[in-house]
Amino acid sequence: MNNKKARKGFTLVEIMIVVVIIGLLAAMAIPAFAKVRASSRTSAVTNNLRQLFSAGQQYMLDKSSVSCAESDLVGSGTDFQLHVLTPVAGEAYTGITITQTMTQVTISSAALGTVTYSQ
Repeated sequence: MNNKKARKGFTLVEIMIVVVIIGLLAAMAIPAFAKVRASSRTSAVTNNLRQLFSAGQQYMLDKSSVSCAESDLVGSGTDFQLHVLTPVAGEAYTGITITQTMTQVTISSAALGTVTYSQ
């Protein structure tokens, strides 16, 4: 008679190796995810500023003006209705002023700073 029974399951060493491998993979993936998320937020803020920039240029061309405010571009009482700019990183798009000279356009805000585009 054979008293040996087939053992089923994993040994403690095998389980520990799997846990270590999963930990190493997570340690590599989490920082990469954080970088992608930060890059995505930066792209979204840049895209919102580009929309304001384009609408501001159109407004200034149509109104023969050299500057405009964010309130001229966003909202129901404006000629140039932009979609509401959704903050993605806690930024505020209120108080933005767009100014144009012969060679450059400047977007300035107390909350976001100043961005200048040369033409």
